[in-house]
Amino acid sequence: MDAPPLILSVIIPARNEEDCLGDCLRSLVAQAEEGWEPGVHWEIVVVDDGSTDRTREIAAGFAGEHAGVTVMDAPRLERGWTGKANACWAGAQVARGKWLLFTDADTVHEAGHVRLAMIEAERHEVGMLSYSPRQLVRGLAQRALMPLVFSDLAVTYAPARVNDPATRVAAANGQFLLVRRDVYDKIGGHAAVRGAILEDVELAALVKRRKLGLRFRYAPEAVSARMYRSFGAMYEGWTKNLALLFGNAPMLAGIRLLQLGVLVGVPALIWFLWWLREVGRGAGTGVLGTPMATAALVLVWVRALWGLYRRVAKSNFPFRDWVLAPLGIPLYAALLWRSWFRVTVLKQVVWKGREQGVGSRQ
Repeated sequence: MDAPPLILSVIIPARNEEDCLGDCLRSLVAQAEEGWEPGVHWEIVVVDDGSTDRTREIAAGFAGEHAGVTVMDAPRLERGWTGKANACWAGAQVARGKWLLFTDADTVHEAGHVRLAMIEAERHEVGMLSYSPRQLVRGLAQRALMPLVFSDLAVTYAPARVNDPATRVAAANGQFLLVRRDVYDKIGGHAAVRGAILEDVELAALVKRRKLGLRFRYAPEAVSARMYRSFGAMYEGWTKNLALLFGNAPMLAGIRLLQLGVLVGVPALIWFLWWLREVGRGAGTGVLGTPMATAALVLVWVRALWGLYRRVAKSNFPFRDWVLAPLGIPLYAALLWRSWFRVTVLKQVVWKGREQGVGSRQ
C-alpha cells in the first residue's frame, strides 16, 4: 500500500535543547494529529546535532509514541559548514513534504496555526513565509535589552519593505521559516548558505533575488519563543548576530550611548546648575542658570526620552519590558562593539561550544 501524500515536513535542528524541545514537539504533535482533512498528512523530523544532554532521548520518546515523528543524527560537520545549516540540510534530504517548515526547538506553536501559515503563503503566492515569534523573556537583563534589539530590527527590516518585491531588503527568522519544497530546491537549500551565520536571512535574500516570493511578519498569535534561557546564552548569541544584522554596529552603539548620555547628563546638568544657584546665589551660572535655559534643557530631555520610547515601542514587546530600555543601553552598546570586533575583525564566533568562521553572503 502506498504511503499517504505528505503536505508538510517540519524540520527541527536541535543541539542541547533538553529544557525546551519537549514543549516544541508537544505543540506540533497536537496539530499533526488533530486531522486536517482526509488524505492530508505531515511529518516531524528532529535532527540531533551532536547533543550532549537529553535532547536525543526526549526526541526518541516522541518518536516512539507518534508515528509521524522521526529522529536522525546530523552528519559529520564538514569544513565550511555551520552546525545549524548542516542539520537543516540533512533534515531536508529525508523530508518528503510539499512544504518544509524549519523551526527551532525553543518555539511553541499555537493550535491550528501551522496549517494557517500554509494557507497564508498560498494566498499571498509566496515561496517562503517567515514569522517573527512573540519573544518570551525573563530577568532584568533580558527585559531591558531585548526590546532595544528588536526595535532596531523592526526598523532595519520593516516587514513592508521586506515584502515589497521592488526593494532589496530581505529578512527571515529561523524560528519559523516555511518554504515550498520546489523553491527550496531552486535556491539550493541550506547548502547554498552553508557557511552563513545568519542562514535564515541569507535564504530569504536568495528567494527575493530569484523573485520566488517572500513574506515576513510579526506573528504573536501563531508562535512564541524563549530565544535565550540564560544571560550567558544571550550574551553569546547576540555577539554572534548583531554585527551581521546591522550594517555599522559601532555607529549604532555610539548613537545609543549618546541617547543615554542625554538622558542621564541633562538631569545632572539641571541639578548642578540648581546647586550652583543655591550655593553661590546665582553667581557663575550665567545664561544656563536662567529659567528659560532650564526649560530648554527639560525639553531636550523629554524629546530624547520620547524618541527612545517611540522607537522601542516598535519592538512588539509589552510596555512593562520596553519601559526598562534605558537600563539596557550600556549592555546593548557593549554587545554591538563586541559583535563587531568578533565578527568583523577576528571573523570568528562561538555558538553552543563550536567556533565558527563568518561565512560570506552567497
